[in-house]
Amino acid sequence: MSTLRGQGPALIATGLTDTTGDPLRYTPHDFRRLFITDAILNGLPPHIAQVIAGHQDINVTLGYKAVYPEEAIQAHMAFLARRRSLRPSEEYRVPTEDEWQEFLGHFERRKVSIGACGRAFGTPCIHEHACVRCPMLWPDPSQRDRLVEIRDNLLARIAEAKREGWLGEVEGLQVSLAGAEDKLAQMDRRASGGTAIDLGMPRIATVQPTQAEGTASLTQSLDDQQ
Repeated sequence: MSTLRGQGPALIATGLTDTTGDPLRYTPHDFRRLFITDAILNGLPPHIAQVIAGHQDINVTLGYKAVYPEEAIQAHMAFLARRRSLRPSEEYRVPTEDEWQEFLGHFERRKVSIGACGRAFGTPCIHEHACVRCPMLWPDPSQRDRLVEIRDNLLARIAEAKREGWLGEVEGLQVSLAGAEDKLAQMDRRASGGTAIDLGMPRIATVQPTQAEGTASLTQSLDDQQ
């Protein structure tokens, strides 16, 4: 409240008035709007202003200055131009034929024996191509029999390792077994297409007002009509 009271003398001293001739009065939210408007006018992309202002919907940010789509596009293009002017020109050159073929080859190599790998381009495989353990593997339903065979083989190897006392081997095989069973569960969920559950319509119980509440409500209605 002290901040708001302090604004009065300052604004009166400036001599600024509104359309009716009264001295202007600012609130903290007015300064927030002024900041966002001035920032966008000076080239700050609206989506970044949205993050600064903490708005969940960018339309709220655009409403601060009534930014139209064309203006938003131009502001973003200007932002990209400034960014590119600061980056090394080598980053924006046309790729060579070998680089382009390497990029395309990445997607061809994503296919593995039991599905497709979802790793990003240029990233190494952290599981050393033990795909059955990897959460980035998208299993192919047509390879379910192959995956069942892998799972059964893992069960047999775990039984052998336990029988021979190879405890370190058991631990690693159990990780692979958990991965194989998870991939089989993914296949089954995709094949079933999910199950629709009827939740029904919600019922809202009607609460009868007490005699005292009914009297108070009637009195209030009569007062409103007067």
